[in-house]
Amino acid sequence: MNIKKIYTKEIKKDARELRLQGWSYKKIGNKIRVPKSTLSTWLKDTPLPLKFKERLYTKQIKMMTKGEFSQKDRRNKEITSIIKKAKSEIKKPIGLDAYRFFGAALYWAEGSKNKMFQMTNSDPYLVLFWIKWVEKIFKITPHKLTVRLNIYPQQSEKNIKKFWSDLTKIPVANFGKSYVKPLSTNYKKNNLYYGTLRIEVPKGTDYRHRVYGWTQAILKDIAPQVKLIEKRWQKLKNVAKPINLN
Repeated sequence: MNIKKIYTKEIKKDARELRLQGWSYKKIGNKIRVPKSTLSTWLKDTPLPLKFKERLYTKQIKMMTKGEFSQKDRRNKEITSIIKKAKSEIKKPIGLDAYRFFGAALYWAEGSKNKMFQMTNSDPYLVLFWIKWVEKIFKITPHKLTVRLNIYPQQSEKNIKKFWSDLTKIPVANFGKSYVKPLSTNYKKNNLYYGTLRIEVPKGTDYRHRVYGWTQAILKDIAPQVKLIEKRWQKLKNVAKPINLN
């Protein structure tokens, strides 16, 4: 059986005075030992003064912002810890086979699939790694490579060439005619500050075939399954080519 607690007029008066002083229901309840639900009934006709409303609102915003930043900070620390642990899992120096396979997989994903032995990318880390990989695996120095830039009209072709030459040690004289892309609405979203660099190994067809052979070796175990499923779904390739009416 629930027995309703009876409060004195003095307690109700204290609650009203504290409210007029800007106290929150929670703080008042802790002070005079009265549930928040009871206080809301008592004080429904005793609104919080405007100056205290503004102060309370500001405090709530600060608490919300602090919580948001603390959560973001906590997540950033977690990510930093994950990356640090992952770095320790890579033992150096990296063996030649692992190094060769990594470069081959990179070319398989990002390199040219036509007759040329080319890599096109805008990431300075990836570009420099691949150039060093070509030099270490095939003994081809940067001075033998040829390159072309893809840039936007408002970018400085001269300075971007100097940047890539400084990074890769490929002479500026090895840069061919740049391709200047027309402006587009999503230019700002791309943030390709250094343009896009296409690196070509002259007379590199045989090197490309060797890389292809290495990737086949890496994928050997899954090749039968891929071929089986592709054969089963051969009908997906039996699609009429679109007709160009222009």
